[in-house]
Amino acid sequence: MTRRILAPQWLFDGDDLLADMAVVVEDGTIAQVVPRPADIRPQPGIVAPGFVDLQVNGGAGLMVDASSDADALSRICAAHRALGCAGILPTLITDRPEVTARVLRAGIEAARRNVPGFLGLHLEGPHLDPRRAGAHDPALIRPMSDADLSQLVQAASRLPALMVTVAPEAATPAQVAAMSRAGIIVSLGHSDCSAAEAQAAFAAGARSATHLFNAMSQMGHRQPGLVGAVLAGDVHAGIIADGIHVDSTALAVALRARGTGLFLVSDCMAVAGSALSEFTLQGRRILRREGRLTLPDGTLAGADLRLDRALRTVVAAGASRARALAMATSIPANLIGAPLGRIAAGRPADLVWLDQDLTLRGTADDPDC
Repeated sequence: MTRRILAPQWLFDGDDLLADMAVVVEDGTIAQVVPRPADIRPQPGIVAPGFVDLQVNGGAGLMVDASSDADALSRICAAHRALGCAGILPTLITDRPEVTARVLRAGIEAARRNVPGFLGLHLEGPHLDPRRAGAHDPALIRPMSDADLSQLVQAASRLPALMVTVAPEAATPAQVAAMSRAGIIVSLGHSDCSAAEAQAAFAAGARSATHLFNAMSQMGHRQPGLVGAVLAGDVHAGIIADGIHVDSTALAVALRARGTGLFLVSDCMAVAGSALSEFTLQGRRILRREGRLTLPDGTLAGADLRLDRALRTVVAAGASRARALAMATSIPANLIGAPLGRIAAGRPADLVWLDQDLTLRGTADDPDC
């Protein structure tokens, strides 16, 4: 049996930052969380659960796309584990029906293999509103059919988690309800819907919103839109906190309006964990310049973001360090029902070491940490 005691200056257990605590790890599992023994000096920094990222379009030079198989998903998961993620949802953006079917098969096979870090899949489209396509190909966006719904319900029964981003314009409340009953986490996004339409979808079972503020109807004083429905409601919402997708003032407003439910996503692309300066997305060049990813016309196309940078961004916008850490760990894990995001006896020891400023130093099993 391998045994290790981690005694950081601060321990984030999924809810609170705690001082003078230690974590006993045995064979990759948390055995105990105890007061730090007097004969062990605290090590600088913070030990926290590994990050949980529910919107990962790619990594290690690969996209989740028509070429994806279980091996490709495994490589993407491995790239993000090196960036501090205990688990991710590889994410397919709007594509052809046969590509969706292929990625679902790949995800089911990855689940069968117990690929480390694979928590399920996120399908961001194709059932969206072309008026809010963003970097998605409008020609591939379409309403949800009965066959689409049946495919999603069947896949959900064979995946650890399945998140599906839809627009109320392209998926009816009855379809949303059917997905929800099947255990699918329905998230609203890429939509120009009214607040009332969003609220009807939430009432039918949608539980989240995809990259709050981006590619959705904005909040006006007479037309609150999807943004208003999220800020006034109690659903979850992912947010891309890179200082580019969402202005710091809007981020501060969201943090103050929503006491709980906001969580961090990277929305990262193939460049994550690589030195690539550009890549191809559905035949279109994506450029990597000064921390942003764009189409040649300047349209944002995902993000060049690590979650530890997102932590620092939300702290700068007014979040406490504990809240920021929860937004990257326990909150997204709870949403999809993953056994991650908390430090407690019996949990996997998927942990990260962070500096005091929340910069990732490494994983807890890294001998240099």
